[in-house]
Formats: sequence, structure tokens, C-alpha cells
Amino acid sequence: MLRVNQIKIRAGQDISALKTALLKTLKIKSNELLDFRIIRKSIDARKKPDIYEVYTVDVEVLPPIENKLVKRMKNIVQRVEEQPYVLPGHGSEKMTLQPVIVGSGPAGLFCALLLSQEGYRPILVERGAPVEEREKDVEEFWRTGRLNPASNVQFGEGGAGTFSDGKLNTLVKDSCGRNRYVLETFVKFGAPEQILYEQKPHIGTEILSVIIRRMREEIIRLGGTVRFHTQLTGLCFGDANKLKGVIVNQEERIDTNVCVLAVGHSARDTFQMLYGLGIPMQAKSFAVGVRIEHPQSMIQVGQYGEQMADAMPAAAYKLTEKLENGRGVYTFCMCPGGYVVNASSEENRLAVNGMSYSARAGVNANSAVIVTVTPEDFGGTHPLSGISFQQMLEENAWKAGEGKIPVQCFGDFCRKMITEKFGEVMPQTKGSWKTADVRSIFPPEISDSLEQGILQMDRKIKGFARPDAVLSGVESRTSSPVRILRNEEMECTFGGIYPCGEGAGYAGGITSAAMDGMKAAEAIIKKYRYELRP
Repeated sequence: MLRVNQIKIRAGQDISALKTALLKTLKIKSNELLDFRIIRKSIDARKKPDIYEVYTVDVEVLPPIENKLVKRMKNIVQRVEEQPYVLPGHGSEKMTLQPVIVGSGPAGLFCALLLSQEGYRPILVERGAPVEEREKDVEEFWRTGRLNPASNVQFGEGGAGTFSDGKLNTLVKDSCGRNRYVLETFVKFGAPEQILYEQKPHIGTEILSVIIRRMREEIIRLGGTVRFHTQLTGLCFGDANKLKGVIVNQEERIDTNVCVLAVGHSARDTFQMLYGLGIPMQAKSFAVGVRIEHPQSMIQVGQYGEQMADAMPAAAYKLTEKLENGRGVYTFCMCPGGYVVNASSEENRLAVNGMSYSARAGVNANSAVIVTVTPEDFGGTHPLSGISFQQMLEENAWKAGEGKIPVQCFGDFCRKMITEKFGEVMPQTKGSWKTADVRSIFPPEISDSLEQGILQMDRKIKGFARPDAVLSGVESRTSSPVRILRNEEMECTFGGIYPCGEGAGYAGGITSAAMDGMKAAEAIIKKYRYELRP
């Protein structure tokens, strides 16, 4: 198999154009090309309006041709061998009790799937509802404002990523094939095949919910157990702090020697319980800020130029600024053609997130604009101090909007005035909104940094700092404020506890969380062999 890099075709052409370009680049005849597969696709819009799709392609050619191509075109053609993802062999230590996995977000789901495939029969417990029930609870909340603290945008099957854009790109370096396995698994359960090669793959929330349900069904088919409305409320330890069981819903004990903590970044009561038991953890840096909305049409022009704006898919962006005060401001979780959603999970506290459906057909683009905060910003090094800081901001947001999403035009944010009249941009939200003083939600050093960061971003996308861009707050759940410490074998100092995923502080997004859940499963498989107790 040969890998060919930098095959360019004009944007919008079909697969036949790619084949033609491939033959021309390799200088071979059609009958000499046996097969080809797209490995990577990206967009080159640097010379607008000339926009190109750039491909990396694996090709199979007639054997006599292969050696000639490698010698003649060594700068763009290389031999490659597929390295499929491989699980480790089963360990020698006997496991007689079913392992328990806490949380059914990406980390918990992929950990459970791998363990099920290897015959370990995991018990997956989730404090929230199955995705079908959860969707109804979330829609009810957005419509009426009545929050279900156990089933919402943060809690329930699929985790917080279920109500998002379903973005699957990651910056995690991966030499073991985990990333490819995650994408292939999503395709197996219903995702479009192009996520395997797009530079910034995404699924969309309505497709992601179907995939999650199918993964659950597969775990059960393979012998695993999935329990909803089942919250971890305690842990039981024996000699040398080795796990003997878990307590769920305050009263039921499940005997086990292995517990995977894939609890998600919003499980604040769980972090408090674990801290009380002495599970080692520390505060970590995270980021807070606002959602900003612009017309998607403006982003199209900024990214592709006026001539090609309407011909291209919904455009995304990623912006980063370094301020004179030393702080970094950057965009995060950008949702083309999306909605700002009320992502609250606690009474009298309000958080927002962004969400897109697969078509990305909404009028507005939205993204988080966030500022990194460190333990110095939120009052010291107590492991739970970041949670307290998040809660303070969310209480401020809830009060500012009187329980609704607080919104403010950027021009009014700068002038420190509550918005009285909108311009071209109207809030596109899931959940009710109210004009409010969004700036007052934050300490001055954060709000000032947001203002300066957005003004500087206008140099990269014209109109980014337009006065009628809509801000909403507070974006506080960008990542976990806590890291649960673990060793190289993925295990806590309390034997049998495996922290993983975004909530444990080791991931940031759907794909990286799924990959970390896989690493936890690998560690368990490598250590144990499963033998059912008679």
C-alpha cells in the first residue's frame, strides 16, 4: 500500500475529480490503479476565492508500478502498513467479580465496550437517564425551565457531549490506533463514513444520540449490564485500601474489586464524596468565558470569501490571542450553524454550551470565547476550589438572567450597559434568554480579558468584534476543575480505582475522553483475567 500526500482538487468537485488528479499526479493509467482510500481531507482557503480540497490517499497499484512510484516520487509517495488497534493479552491476576464503570459518557462507554468484547461483563452505572428519556427531559427543561438535576445536558447516557456539535477532532498524539478505533466504532454504529478522513470530523447531536443507544445495546448483547438512575454514592475498602465494593443510591452495595471512575466534569457531588474518602486529587487549571454569536453568513465570507461563501459547507474557526496582561484568550467548541443551549445541572446556577445538528443549518454561528484560570485565580490549592469558583460564576449568571440565559450585545458589554435593542444578530438558543449585564458575571480581570481578546480576534475574522454580536454566559464547564491522581497503570493509590476521561482531568472532548476510557480498559485487561465466581 502506498500513501500519496497533497492531492489537490477544486472545492466542490466529486470523487471522479479526485481519481483524475491522483492518476495525473502519479502519472499512471486508470487500469494500473487498483483501488484507493481517502485517509485525510482538509480545506485550503488561503488564496480566496481559489479554494481547494487537499487529500491524503492510500492507493493500491499493480505490483510492477509500486517500486517505480516509490523511487520516482519519494517526496509525496511512501509505503505504509496499516497498524490496527490491538488490545493487550489478559493478565494473570484473577478477577471473580464484575468490574463497575461509573458514568456513560465517551470514556465510560468505550471502556465498557472493550471490556465487554473481552468477556469481562462490566456493570455500567449512570446517574442519569437513557438517552431516549434524557432527550425528553432536556427538551422539557428548555421549554419550561424546570430542571431535572439527574437528567439534563450534563448528566445522562452519552455524557455532556451528547448535546453538542459532536466534534471528534483531537490534538492527542496517538501511535496505538485508538483514535482510528473510536472513529471506526462510531461509523459502525451509525456515523457517516467521512468522519474517518475529515480534518475536523463532526456528527451532530441527533445522530450521536442514536449511536450511543446502539453502543449500549451492543454492551448488553456481549454480556455487560447497564443501569440508569444509579448514582455512585460511596466506596468500600478492605486491607491496604483495596476496593471491596461500591455503594449506589445511598443504600445498595455492589461487590467489586475494580471501579472505573468516568464520572464527567460536572459530577461535583461525586468529587466531594471522593475527596471525603481521601482519594488523592488536586485542583487544575481550566477556562471560563462566554458564548459569542455571529451570522453564519459572516463566518462563511470571512473563511471562504464572498464568491465561494454560499458554495461551501458551514465554516468553522479557531482563534487564539495572547494579551498584554499575560492571559490567553481563545475560542473553544465552535458550533457552525448552531445554538447556544442552557446546560445547567444545578438549581439556581446557570451554565451555557453550544450545540449543532448534523446539517449545521442554523442562522448563527456560535463559539465559546474563554480565558484560562489557574488555582491562583480561584483561591488557592484546595482540590475543590475550582468547583467553588465555577459555582460562583453560575450563581451570578442565574441571578443576572433571573433563571434564563443572560445575553448582551458585545458593544453594550464594552460600554457596561444592558442591551435594549439588538442589531442583525438575534440570540439563537435552546432555553429562554433575557437581556442582562453579562459582564458583571465575571471578576474584572476576566471580563476585561474577554473584551480585549474579542477585539483582537477581529483582526483575523472581520466583524468578529461587531457591536451587535451576542454574548451569553456563563461558559464554565469547558473542562474538569479537578484531577484525580493515578499512576502509569491508570490506577489510583487506592487499589482497584481507575480514574479516566474528562471528569478525572485527563481528556478534553469526545474523542480524547473515549481514548482515555480505552486506556483504562487496556490497563484492566493487562492486569486481570476474568473468571466468574461459582
